[in-house]
Order: sequence, then C-alpha cells, then structure tokens
Amino acid sequence: MAHSYVVCPVHYIFSTKGRRKLIARELQERLWPYIGGIARQNRLRALAVGGTGNHVHVLVSIPATVTIAKAVQLIKGGSSKWISETFPSCRDFEWQAGYGAFAVSVSGLGKARKYIENQQEHHRTRTFEQEYLAFLHRHGVECDPRYVFD
Repeated sequence: MAHSYVVCPVHYIFSTKGRRKLIARELQERLWPYIGGIARQNRLRALAVGGTGNHVHVLVSIPATVTIAKAVQLIKGGSSKWISETFPSCRDFEWQAGYGAFAVSVSGLGKARKYIENQQEHHRTRTFEQEYLAFLHRHGVECDPRYVFD
C-alpha cells in the first residue's frame, strides 16, 4: 500500500486530583474548547469534550504517529498548565495521575458523543466513581474497586 489510513477513536476519562470539584461551570465553558484546541495542535481530532466539576470525557481520533498514552499526556499536561496559569484561584490545579482509555467503534461514535454531551444530566443520579467503575466493567477491565481510586 502506498499510504497508511488510520481511524482510531478513543474515549478518555480522567478526574481532578482527589476527584475534587474544581471545574466550575465558568471554567468548563472555556476548558472544553481549550482541550479541543490542544487536540488540534497535536494532530488529534477532537470529536467531543465534556464533563462535570470533577472529571472530563474526551473523545478523540488519534493518528498512527501518536500513542494512546501520549495523546492523554498532551491533553492533561496542556490543560493543567493553562488552568494554573490563567486562573489565579486554580494555581494548584492537578489532574489525577491515571486515566481510562476506551476504544470506540466508528458506528458507536454518535452514541459516545451524545453520552459526553449529556454529562451534567447523567450525573444527577450517578457519581463519577459509579460511572467510571461501570465503564471498566463494561469494557472487561478486571480490577479491585478498592484500588481504582487514590
């Protein structure tokens, strides 16, 4: 073949350190587009970004030249730095060390986008911890729930 064609959608989930509610609505309105910009600058295709006060969901398509780990490192590092530098009240902002990364089929992109766009509504009845453990279970990740969160 003369060219490589890669479609690799990944749904990332990560929270603030200690899952503290540090992402106020006003910050969310600026942070979600900023994360999309970080993705574009790094040749990732942002498909959806959303979340709540203590976590974020990012759906991106990553190119063959960027690993799953590198993509989330760029997003988390760039956004954390921007938050700390832009918002004086958030100088100590940090994301948790870990993250979840889940493959999404092309046929499932619409459902994943809708899920991310409805995070506020979704979390009226479910905590982040419940949601995250459900994702791990649904994707067949074997883990002891006692050790998933720091």
